[in-house]
Amino acid sequence: MLKTLIAFAIPATTFLLLAAVGLDLTPADFSRVRRQPKVVATGLVAPLFVLPPIAVALIWLFRPGPDVAGSMLLIASCPIGGISNTYSYLARASTALSVTLTALSCMAATVTIPVLGKAFQVVLHHPLGLSAPIPLLVGQLALMLGLPVGIGMLVRRRAPALARRLGPALARLTLAGTAIILTLIIADAPGMFVTGLTGTVPLAVAFVIASVAAGWLTGGVVTRDGRDRFTLAAEFGTRNVAVALAIAVTILGRTEFARFALIYALVEIPLLLAMVGWYRRRQTQRELRDLAPTI
Repeated sequence: MLKTLIAFAIPATTFLLLAAVGLDLTPADFSRVRRQPKVVATGLVAPLFVLPPIAVALIWLFRPGPDVAGSMLLIASCPIGGISNTYSYLARASTALSVTLTALSCMAATVTIPVLGKAFQVVLHHPLGLSAPIPLLVGQLALMLGLPVGIGMLVRRRAPALARRLGPALARLTLAGTAIILTLIIADAPGMFVTGLTGTVPLAVAFVIASVAAGWLTGGVVTRDGRDRFTLAAEFGTRNVAVALAIAVTILGRTEFARFALIYALVEIPLLLAMVGWYRRRQTQRELRDLAPTI
């Protein structure tokens, strides 16, 4: 029963999240992204060179079991997760940049996942046999990214007053849905979660924080816009757990790899939401400082 609820709640919540994102976007936002090829290229390519070494370094540092290590390498190979768009939306950062990077990352994953799998094989002398679940990636791009974002943008264009009313309501609803999903995942396997608190959770926390920090630092090199910098940090720290689960279960036949992926999702969401809160406070303080001389 819980598994059925989870299987329904995750795509439903993701769809609503991305519809809310679309309500906040206009074609002009994507025009701005097209004028930033360096930022887009960095957000797409840099994680491929930064995240795998971070994963390998943490594996050497924490010395987890082979199942956890394999799952972590799998997550590092996966494209950007769609929920990253929501983090940028909630933070009032560069949502169009986030949507663009998510789409491009999923498109490139058919090549990048096998290439990174080969790279891990060379470094660790152990084959992972990674390949991309192309039907899932296509479905995510069409049904779980393009469709909801497109619907949101269409509503904003045709009925802007309705879009202004729907946006905050959808944001609250999807946050509640995210909290419900986390609760259901924990309730479905409480023993796994409790065991992971002392074992894999610290490793997942370290990976998320290191990835976000790498994205923030990389963003500081290629842009002075704080919104773009936040978005790059969120893109680095958000991996497509659905793709990781599909590869683990259907391609590799390693259901044990899925356990760390679920714990990673449980860790990633609250950490990135905390980052959203930090960034919003930072922006509010900056706006107050800018207004101070005129008051």
